[in-house]
Amino acid sequence: MDFHKQQPIYLQIADVLLEDILQRKISDGERVPSVRELALSVQVNPNTVQRSYQWLQDEEIIIQKRGIGFFLCDKVYEKTLHIKRDELIKVTIPETIKQMKLLGIGIHEFEEIFQSMHN
Repeated sequence: MDFHKQQPIYLQIADVLLEDILQRKISDGERVPSVRELALSVQVNPNTVQRSYQWLQDEEIIIQKRGIGFFLCDKVYEKTLHIKRDELIKVTIPETIKQMKLLGIGIHEFEEIFQSMHN
């Protein structure tokens, strides 16, 4: 994994799982890697993965079944969609608008950029 400084590592790890859910690579009830497995695969301290899993549990994305492991909750796609849309609306879009204003990019120029990327 290539980590960046704008977001804590534990949230970046959680985001990978959220993206897999949104891309429907994984779905309700599926097992997710153990803390140790994931820590080894992304080369971070198991405590960092544990923090990611705690955040995902708090958001009702995963559930721990004692002695068995971690599994995706029911209706995980809908929950994930809500989390990521909320993040986009409350964090990403306001920051983008701030940057657009600083750089003098108007809505029409943004629309052109959006259209060129959307095709």
